[in-house]
Amino acid sequence: MKIALGQLASGTDIQANLAAIDRFAGAAALDGAALVAFPEYATYEKKIIDATFPEVAEPLDGPICQELARTARRHRITLVAGVVEATGEPGQAYNTLVAFGPDGAQLAFYRKIHLFDAQGFGESTFIRPGPSTSPVVFDAAGARFGLMTCYDLRFPELARSLADAGAQVLLVCSSWVPGTHKTEQWLALNAARAIENSVYVAGVCQAPPVSVGRSVLIDPMGVTEADLGLDTGVQSVDVSLETVARVREAFPMFRQRRL
Repeated sequence: MKIALGQLASGTDIQANLAAIDRFAGAAALDGAALVAFPEYATYEKKIIDATFPEVAEPLDGPICQELARTARRHRITLVAGVVEATGEPGQAYNTLVAFGPDGAQLAFYRKIHLFDAQGFGESTFIRPGPSTSPVVFDAAGARFGLMTCYDLRFPELARSLADAGAQVLLVCSSWVPGTHKTEQWLALNAARAIENSVYVAGVCQAPPVSVGRSVLIDPMGVTEADLGLDTGVQSVDVSLETVARVREAFPMFRQRRL
């Protein structure tokens, strides 16, 4: 099975962002990918999260998600992307990942639970944490995928809960803020979540300058199978569920753990 990583440089032009998503989804489908994942805030992004985020927020059945569903249906591909979701509360939004199947049906949504109140940023000023901490997984193309968003990567218990829920591939849709050693941490944490859970990790990131880029696919042994570097683009990569099973048999951590 192939999945694709779509590294965007999203901005405040929602229609331009949707057009880029459509182009990359089309290219991924032509390359035989069954699923394409895009970053956090794929449809609206700025260097600083401010009051405009709740202003552009929409419900998950609004025009933006309807267009994402049409893109998935047009290219017959499962599509995952980050959107700004309306909460119904003035001045507040959710940072949400939504997945659409190749028929355009919504498969899952995940509202980010660990907000980036760190490194001088205050995401929670305008973004509400998801009200549920239950792991969000969905099935597509014969595999089970788990959803995480950016800062969630620093909380290993969420990745473990997704693996416990049967996830074989973790989609970590992100806009990883630049800074000292941040790229090194991004790469190390993606690899750690893959190794400790015997899963593939697809860390899909916004490109510079808003984010660090370096979207990666890490296999269950911690090997980097793809690295998109700093430029925008889309790349399809093979994912082997047999590899997941083989690694879990070689390292039966889920049967051996004591805590």
